[in-house]
Amino acid sequence: MILRDNPVLTRELLVTLRSPRAFVLQLLYICALGSLVYFYWPAGEGSAHQAKVAEARRLFDIFFLGQFFLVSLMAPTFAAGSITGEKERKTYELLLASPLRPGTILVGKLLSSLGYLVILIISSLPLMILCYLLGGLLLSEITRSYLVLILAAGTFGLLSIACSSYFRRTSSALVVSYLVILPLAVACVVLTRTDNVQVRDFVSIAVLPPWCLAAWTVLGILVNARLLRPPDVGSEGKDVVDEEEEMKYAIGVVIDRDLFPDKLFAPAKRTELMPDGTNPVLDKELRSEIFSQGTLMLRVVIQVSMLLSIPLMAVLLFLRSELSGYYVSYVLAFNLLVGPVFSSGSITQERERQTLSLLLTTLLKPGTIVLAKLLAALRVSTVLTFLLTEQMLLAYLLLPELRGRFWTLLLFLSIIAMTCLATSTIGLMCSALARRTSVAMVMTYLSLLLLFVLPMGLGWYLQGLNTVSKPRMAMLTVTSPFSAAMSVPMHTSRGDGWNIQNLPIDESVMIPITPAIWLPVWAVFLLIYPPLCLVFFGITYLAFRWRWWRSGGLG
Repeated sequence: MILRDNPVLTRELLVTLRSPRAFVLQLLYICALGSLVYFYWPAGEGSAHQAKVAEARRLFDIFFLGQFFLVSLMAPTFAAGSITGEKERKTYELLLASPLRPGTILVGKLLSSLGYLVILIISSLPLMILCYLLGGLLLSEITRSYLVLILAAGTFGLLSIACSSYFRRTSSALVVSYLVILPLAVACVVLTRTDNVQVRDFVSIAVLPPWCLAAWTVLGILVNARLLRPPDVGSEGKDVVDEEEEMKYAIGVVIDRDLFPDKLFAPAKRTELMPDGTNPVLDKELRSEIFSQGTLMLRVVIQVSMLLSIPLMAVLLFLRSELSGYYVSYVLAFNLLVGPVFSSGSITQERERQTLSLLLTTLLKPGTIVLAKLLAALRVSTVLTFLLTEQMLLAYLLLPELRGRFWTLLLFLSIIAMTCLATSTIGLMCSALARRTSVAMVMTYLSLLLLFVLPMGLGWYLQGLNTVSKPRMAMLTVTSPFSAAMSVPMHTSRGDGWNIQNLPIDESVMIPITPAIWLPVWAVFLLIYPPLCLVFFGITYLAFRWRWWRSGGLG
């Protein structure tokens, strides 16, 4: 009954599966996997059997990891807006007032959100069978991998729906979902892809299923209770996000606008007139716009990120100081998740609140408005990101092996600052080009994945082929801040100082500018992104100026 006669499930599936984008995305997904099989298919007969087995095993690992991270990245995208979307469309109260039970609504939202994702996963099964034909794989391994994928999809989808039920905006639910899901995804990959076959089978068969079922039960109870007795109805839920009232009952971090460092990203509300020459858009964005996401979202982001940084700091900074680049990668991943939340809705939210026309017809010039939007988003994301660098400063002050190469800390901070600028600029550009915040956010995340994550994955893929030289592979990854952070040398002695020529030349992280000049990846990254950010800002300015011109701003 809950599946067959579920109007929520029927409606959502019809809207999703009848969209042309669903077929195009599935076609592109199958073509990408098919090309992977084509290029990785081993050549030779007979004597090359051992090579075929090794290639089959590597191809199987790429298939599993690729699809698992697809589930980790796409499940929140589909599910995090399932309930917040109803709130934003003003249909949340109508849904709750319908005769449907909370369990029916929950199942309908979950299956409709993950149905298309499961279709993508299952559509790769014929290609996986081709890997099985190469030998070296067992059907039990393939079955176990797909079981892990289905369990992960259900768990991540329920987590995203739970976040969606507790927040008012899709962007807030999305970023909190990613902050919770990605550490779980990394832990799951580490446990299920270990070389110890017994541990891998035990975790996949005996540990993950019961723990996932327990998590499903707990999350189902929480969402059911939230839907059965919703505190965020009436007056469009505005009473729930009242700043002063929420702070009275806040648990954990409390944001105080008058204290440091809170006032860096959330200055106190203005009680007097603005001085002459003040940019009103920037002042408004800094003092009130950040709280449109809700203080609950800000507190959860800060608390979760700080909680995760503690074990990472202990392992990557204090126990294995040579792995400092990995902790910096965690900080960069945090900015990649959080930065777009504050920039990709900067302009589209004006349209959704029907205030864009008023903003365009003010006396302010387009450049003044766009620059204010960028500075406001950049300030918030930069302050939140640099809160995680306190652990780095502590490690460099306490550990002698890090204190001797203090200059690497300046490089790490420069890479982090440049990444903050890039994420904010790209998010603002997508916000100027799109018409809805959800579309702008998806465009931003896809752009960042193409620039930051895809080069790393492609480099790892080509490294297995051994057909591309190390300098060319390093050149391929210059757009990724993760590659830049990993290229900072952590094995130099105190005498190396600032002279790059004294550093050992590792071809895997060095790029030949000329036959006589080689630059490390981090140097090229810091050189190319300032002009790139200027290009992104220029596109934003032109797009916004076009809207300003159409509104009669030149008249």
